[in-house]
Amino acid sequence: MLHPKSPALTVGLVGAWLFAGCAFAQAPAKPDSPWRLGVALGYGERSNPLIQSRDIPVAVDLDIAWFGKRFFFDNGDLGLTFMNRPAGTASFVVRANSDRVFFSRTSTRFVSVSVTGAPLATPAPLKPPKRRYAIETGVEYLVDGRWGRMSLAGFQDVSSVHNGFGADLEYGYAIQGRRWTLEPSILLRYKSGELNDYYWGVRAGEASAALPAYDAGDGLNWQLGVRSSYYFSRRLRFVATFNHERLNADAAHSPLVEQRAVRAYFGGFAYSF
Repeated sequence: MLHPKSPALTVGLVGAWLFAGCAFAQAPAKPDSPWRLGVALGYGERSNPLIQSRDIPVAVDLDIAWFGKRFFFDNGDLGLTFMNRPAGTASFVVRANSDRVFFSRTSTRFVSVSVTGAPLATPAPLKPPKRRYAIETGVEYLVDGRWGRMSLAGFQDVSSVHNGFGADLEYGYAIQGRRWTLEPSILLRYKSGELNDYYWGVRAGEASAALPAYDAGDGLNWQLGVRSSYYFSRRLRFVATFNHERLNADAAHSPLVEQRAVRAYFGGFAYSF
């Protein structure tokens, strides 16, 4: 059976999908079972960088994963492993792009626009435009050892939503005690111009006096994270995670963006079945 991969915090759906598996990243599937099931109860939140937006709270974190001989499902990711060796594991993976999540928690406000000090009769609505989920497929390579763990992945849109591509490089190092684990990590995420512009750009048909047109080019996000666990028993532990992601310059300068940093945290009690 394959070794479960460690899911990144920035992969998920609205709510629990944002944090799916983050509390269980250090809990592998049982040797006699292809399933990895768990639930964490606590509180978490991910900030929303968009204008007129609300942060995304999470009180329950579900971990649902299944690992077969070659196929696997890991908290929203579908994969087919074509190489599983001591040197590393390589898989084809299908996933949904996570940038769309931010556009699910926005609200409309009306902004008064003035010309030479005289307000216009009709206020302009200020709200991020609608965006769709993109289905992406690519290759992911995972390797770990005493020096830590590393993953390299590249994904291309196959749903004709943004027609772009992205690449991730992540490194983490786990420090273990008798009952506790602590793993800091760093992630670099490249986004092509097509991907960046679809989510963070403003088309001419979407522009208004309050929201000017904007073209976003490619860019590189970086993210620092840490996850920790304290084990009360083999199944029960207290978990805490924190991530700080900095958007690339072209995304951060978009009129859709109010905050350049995206912060996420979760703390609570996790139980593995």
